[in-house]
Amino acid sequence: MPAAAARPRYAARLNAFAVGLHGRPTVAELIARAASVAGMDAADLNYPDHFASHRPAALAALLADHGMALNGVAMRYYTDPGFRLGAFTNPDRAVRQAALDLTRRGLDALAEMGGRLMTLWLGQDGVDYAFQGDYRRMWEDTVAAIAELADHNPALDVAIEYKPNEPRAYALLPDVGTTLLALGEVRRANTGVTLDFAHLLYADEIPARSAALVARHARLLGVHLNDGYGKRDDGLMVGSVHPVQTVELLVELERTRYRGAIYFDTFPDHGGLDPCAEAATNIAMTERLRTVAARLVGHPDLAAAIARQDATASLAVVARALYRAPDERGRPAP
Repeated sequence: MPAAAARPRYAARLNAFAVGLHGRPTVAELIARAASVAGMDAADLNYPDHFASHRPAALAALLADHGMALNGVAMRYYTDPGFRLGAFTNPDRAVRQAALDLTRRGLDALAEMGGRLMTLWLGQDGVDYAFQGDYRRMWEDTVAAIAELADHNPALDVAIEYKPNEPRAYALLPDVGTTLLALGEVRRANTGVTLDFAHLLYADEIPARSAALVARHARLLGVHLNDGYGKRDDGLMVGSVHPVQTVELLVELERTRYRGAIYFDTFPDHGGLDPCAEAATNIAMTERLRTVAARLVGHPDLAAAIARQDATASLAVVARALYRAPDERGRPAP
């Protein structure tokens, strides 16, 4: 069986590392705590939150001092109550312009730090009621905004992280199909998608299928690993609920030669877990599941079973790789 691909960079939700610290932790404290986890070698920064007290150059130095790379910057609009009715879809043109201006500053900060990936999560862009929104205008404004931001610095990648809802009851870009449709209208080479495993589950999607669609119709720019029960954004530890679907996604990522970072968008703060122990568990589980996925990429029996859509045969192969179960002749898994 082929060996696992080169180990990816691992990043985690920086704010999770505030758990257990007194007062309001500084960004420097969060970075230091994340860097203390063996194998955690990258970070995403939120804009403008993490830049409130630090210039981009200072943040770049903080990361470098702790042996961490910048994976990217994620825009956060929810901290400004002015964006409650939307950022790119706000009915007020001045507010929409403010959202664009804020995002441009975020892109400039990203470029100053030597990063490349900007992630847009548009949770505030949507509706809560029937007859609340002008769907045509909201769509046109969003497509125009993404295109304008992509043109601001074509050397930077702009990724859309979709989610069915929260905080709005219905998001404008809730699933993979709608997001790809929007990017098809944007028509910019430096745009793509960030997939979040828990978001996919409660969008009622199969993660590997969504990854395949993105690879076919756009660019897969980011992967957020976590888990959940498919009813909300649980942010549970990797593989804790859906290990088989996680392995299937990892197999698809290898098939499409995804070489970006793996970002753990998990919520140890919800259950009062030690964030460092939680992050270490995520890394260990992902490494284990990546080893399993490497056994399955190009596996002839699995390929044959999938070709004839024989779920019993394919699951037997996966079980042997995942649980090291013996085959039908009693032979142990490799």
